[in-house]
Amino acid sequence: MEVFSEKDLKQIKDKNITIDNIKEQLNNFEKRFPFIKLVKPATVGDGVVSFSEEERLNIEKYFDDNISDYETLKFVPASGAASRMFEHLLSFMQKYTGSKQQIEELENQKGKNSVKYFFQNIEKFAFYPDLKKVMRESGYDIKTLIEKKYYRSILEFLLTADGLNYAAKPKALLKFHSYEEHNRMSMEEHLAEGAHYTQNNKGKVKLHFTVSPEHLDTFKHHMNQLKVKCENQFKVSYNITYSIQKSSTDTIAVNLDNTPFRDSNDNLLFRPGGHGALIENLIDLDSEIIFIKNIDNVVPDKLKSITYTYKKVIGGYIIQLKEKLDDYVDMLDEGNVSTSDLEEIRNFAETKLNISNNKNVFDKMENIEKIDLLYNQLNRPVRICGMVKNEGEPGGGPFWVRNSNGRISLQIVEGSQIDSNNEEQKTIASHATHFNPVDLVCAIKDFKEEKFDLKKFIDPTTGFISKKSKDGKILKAQELPGLWNGAMAEWITIFVEVPIETFNPVKTVNDLLRPNHQ
Repeated sequence: MEVFSEKDLKQIKDKNITIDNIKEQLNNFEKRFPFIKLVKPATVGDGVVSFSEEERLNIEKYFDDNISDYETLKFVPASGAASRMFEHLLSFMQKYTGSKQQIEELENQKGKNSVKYFFQNIEKFAFYPDLKKVMRESGYDIKTLIEKKYYRSILEFLLTADGLNYAAKPKALLKFHSYEEHNRMSMEEHLAEGAHYTQNNKGKVKLHFTVSPEHLDTFKHHMNQLKVKCENQFKVSYNITYSIQKSSTDTIAVNLDNTPFRDSNDNLLFRPGGHGALIENLIDLDSEIIFIKNIDNVVPDKLKSITYTYKKVIGGYIIQLKEKLDDYVDMLDEGNVSTSDLEEIRNFAETKLNISNNKNVFDKMENIEKIDLLYNQLNRPVRICGMVKNEGEPGGGPFWVRNSNGRISLQIVEGSQIDSNNEEQKTIASHATHFNPVDLVCAIKDFKEEKFDLKKFIDPTTGFISKKSKDGKILKAQELPGLWNGAMAEWITIFVEVPIETFNPVKTVNDLLRPNHQ
């Protein structure tokens, strides 16, 4: 076992991490996280709910009629840097000298993800006016530079601190969409969305953004300006809060032999624990109904109606289920429940909440045993996850999974959690019909309106290990169970089919040229 110096111990303590936690992380590197055991893909009628048009309209109306009775919030993970959006442009910029050969290679590029396609359509980007302006202020005309094929200079103004510095900014602060009056950053699109489905009966809209520490001040500066504008436009009042990923959720990095990795100053190296660490941020919030959506999954106003519709559908459905669920848990808590009541609750759990109990075994139990069983199964936080038909886009998929205790439940599973050397598991994975676009609504309070301790519902065996580099040296990094994967593994989970039109991620800058972002 690793022996830590006094210097190490102080560094660990300063991050509010315990030695036991460090030992657990080091043990995870040694034994590795087990692969998920897939039972079958979740499909429509078998783990994925699909509503008819009439059902959709009724649920949407139920949302409109009842949502004002709940404290609602929109939670937006927004701490990710935009650097990966521009990887192909950064690589091109670093190599490009304007040689005849490079120009020919550029001209021969094909596809909508190419550098050529970027420059062919550069005027269509919402950030183009800002780029044009910052270049003009330095004495350059962007159209002239394009004609002369001085592409490196243009990219330096776009990506580096000499200009807009887009490669160093978070996605939240990038201009995504063009409008007649002004062009919007992605975070402003979330303000517009929030006004339509997270407004309470007093016209207040609550949003929470997770932000990286180095961008917090800039984030607040822009938000203060946008907040006033959007309040006037949408006739609402915004309550906007922020949090940063806690340093206590960082994980220790190791060398390839699983010994702690040390930097050039002989300090231990810690890395962010991934989006799974945000369960800590979620724990600190106090709303009853929380929508979760990624910062880059937004569209212009003209295409938002379908987004609003299905946010109301999953929101209305969770309200319907939660009201019934709370009534049943309240009955179980009091303990005065008849045999017929218990059968009714068991049936609700199976048909609506995907919680199955062997009926033959259940029927032979004493009523007090049935009460304890159902109470423990139902007194949990609830999540409804929108699921899109799989059309080749990235994203974890919905599966029926068997855990180490033999219990089968619905889970969102990433490709890295599946044993690619196991032919049976590969076959099950290949038959997945849907994927997760990170479109969730959560209920985090119990039947007494008290917050659940969300840490109790994490599956710690579902973390990730990946290889990274630091100062030219290869290291292994550990990510915590993902926010919508292992961090919510023990929640009551319902998957609802939603249209592909609700999923519009921006993974590369060229994605902003797709019709749904124009």
